[in-house]
Parts: sequence; structure tokens; C-alpha cells
Amino acid sequence: MLLVIAAFAVLLLMGMPVAFAIGISGALFFVQNPELPFTIPVQVTVSQTQNFALLAVPLFIMAGNFMNRSGITERLLDLASILTGRLRGGLAQVSLALSALMGGVSGSAIADAAMQTRMLGHEMVRRGFTRGFTGGILAFGATLTPIIPPGIGMILYGTIGQVSIGRLFAAGFIPALLLWVALATTVWWTAAKRGYKPEREKSPAAAEVGRALIAGIWALLFPVFLLVGLRMGIFTPSEIGAFAVVYALLIGVLVYRRLKLRGFVEGLESSLADVGAVMFLIALSAIFSYGIVMERLPEAAAGWVTGITQTPWLVMILIALLVLAIGFFVDATVLIIMLTPIFLPLMRQLGADPVHFGIIFILAATIGNFTPPVGAAMYAVCSILRCPVGEYTRESLPFLGAVTLVILGLVFLPGAVLFLPNLIFG
Repeated sequence: MLLVIAAFAVLLLMGMPVAFAIGISGALFFVQNPELPFTIPVQVTVSQTQNFALLAVPLFIMAGNFMNRSGITERLLDLASILTGRLRGGLAQVSLALSALMGGVSGSAIADAAMQTRMLGHEMVRRGFTRGFTGGILAFGATLTPIIPPGIGMILYGTIGQVSIGRLFAAGFIPALLLWVALATTVWWTAAKRGYKPEREKSPAAAEVGRALIAGIWALLFPVFLLVGLRMGIFTPSEIGAFAVVYALLIGVLVYRRLKLRGFVEGLESSLADVGAVMFLIALSAIFSYGIVMERLPEAAAGWVTGITQTPWLVMILIALLVLAIGFFVDATVLIIMLTPIFLPLMRQLGADPVHFGIIFILAATIGNFTPPVGAAMYAVCSILRCPVGEYTRESLPFLGAVTLVILGLVFLPGAVLFLPNLIFG
């Protein structure tokens, strides 16, 4: 298995797409073990795509693409500006509010970071924000996205680990709020040092806030409908993905009347590309995972960690730090697919709640999207802003520190993660 892992690392460093690097390196395990039929890689690749629960992934991706073309984004931006525009930091604070509001729409941290950069990035630079600071806050603000329903990472983790997706959805709200507060405080502190001004000079009137809330109400109700549907047993996680698509179409066509035929076709094209990339990665990861299971790596990892300590909170911190380190080189989706079967059984063995661990694990994995050398969201943001990666990295360190502190804090605050799941689902 060492040859497989080494080949995977070399292929990544060569710049090979992650899906091919996983598939090719995973196939080497069967070359090393000729007694295994070489039909197994084909069988496990096909069977991986037959998981019914994974049907939620393409459906939520499609729903997000339709909602982004329905006029919801502009209304949420207006609401975010009204709610936070008076805070020191101006558009940087607005971007954080928009990330929180957009979490239930896009479901993807990379998509959210790229979208906000196109919407706000150049305007922030024109108003005096440095390119590095602008890129840092627009990227790290998207850490809220994967833990606000319907985050794709939650669906993957829940499906692979047999964890209630409804409980995961409910568990994300309070940690997302804590992340928002930590990042907003960091923005406020930086803005105070550099003299960045608020976006609005006066606090909004109640009537203005009310109008903005009404305009964005359909997007705000979306995650609520998801949780109610799951709690009442109306939908399964896969069925609620289909509901999300229908909901997005109805809002875009009948309520806001912004989703026309051209936008519908563009949404289908974007969804096809996004779903193809994600599902291809999931399918080929089965080849890699087969070798991991055969070589009993989960048991070996569990033995190594428990050899250091058997204290659940300390093990959780070690795993979070390890995932953070690996995330510098491996995409978050890959980490969730590959490491969930390794670490989740260990945490269950130690008595940790899988939902509590899942939120920490997903957040730690997501940070890799925003850090060099392979952060997809980082490159998207820097490309749009024409910002050097070095400047982005330097200016992003305070945001990285804030997010890391929240993740470590959640280890000791399981009640903050489990309060809503226990309240809603019992």
C-alpha cells in the first residue's frame, strides 16, 4: 500500500487531475496483488455509483445552479448589505453575511467563493482593500457554506459513514454562526488597524430591513423546508434533493420570474459539468478505498492513534490537525471520501458522537480548499482578482487562525453542535 500512496502523491505533484491520480494509484494495488481478479476495479467503480443515497448529490448541485440563476443571489446580497453594512470593514462584512445566507443555496464552498469574488471582489479593491485581504476574506468566508444545509460534504460523509444526514444538516447552524462571529471579529480588528470604513453611514430603518427580509425569504426558508421535510418523514435525503430542484424551478419561474429558458439550459450545462466531476471522483475513489480496506489501514490508524491516547477529545484534535495538514495537498471532497472510513469507526469505538465528529471533520477538510499549494477555491479567487498567491497566503493567515480556533473550540463544545439535532430529531 505504500507504493499506492507514494504513486498518488507523485501523480498529484505532477499536476494530474485528482480523480485520475486516485484511480491510477489505486489500480497499482491490484498490480501488486495478481491473485486478485483485475475485474474487481471495474466492479467496485460501477457499484460505487449505484448507492441510492448518493442521488442527493447531483440533485442538490442542480438545485443550487438553478437557484443561482433565479435572482435569489441579488436579493440575498441586498439583505446582507443592510444587515452588516454598518459594521467596520464594509464590503468584507457584507461578504461574510452573504456567505452565511448563501450556504443553503450553493452547497459548495468553491462555487460560493468564486461567485462572491465575481460579485464583490473588484469593488472591494476599488474601495481600498488590498487584493490579498479581499481574496482571503472572500475565500475563508466560504467555510460557512459546507456546514449549512445542504452542504455536499455532509451528504458524502453521512452516506459513507451511515450517519443521519438530517442530524448533520441541523448540526451545522450553530457552528456556522460561531465561524461567522470569529471571521467578522477578525475583519473588524483588521479594518480598525487599516482604517477600512463601513459600507453604510447609518443603521438601516426597520422598514428597510423588513423589505429585504421579504425579498430574500424564499432562500432563507429553503434549509428550513429541508429540515422539516426530513424531520416529519416526508422525504428521504435523496427525495429531498428532488424537492430542492422543483423548489428552485418554482421560485425562479413563478415567484421571481428570472429563470428563463436560457438560464434553465445554462443551469443544466453547469450541473452536468459539476456532477460529472464529483461522481467521477467518487467512482474512482472506490478503487483506492478497496486497497485501504484490504490492507486493514483503518485498524492500523486506530491502533496508532489509540497508542498515543484514548481520550476522545484529544484523538479528535489529533485527527483534525492531521486532516488540516493533509488538506494542504488533497481536495476536501477526496479527504471526506477517503478518510471517513478510516477515522469514523475509530471515533465510534471511543464513544464520540458521529455527528459531532462529522462537523469538525468536514470543516477541517474544507480548509484545504483555501490554502496552498492545491486549494481550488484559492486559485479561483486569486485568478479572478489577479492576486499573487503569496500575497493571498500572507493576508489569509488571520482568517486561517480564526477558523482553526473555532474548529478546536467545537471539540470541547459538543453541545453547540448537537443542540439543534437533539432538539429537532430527539
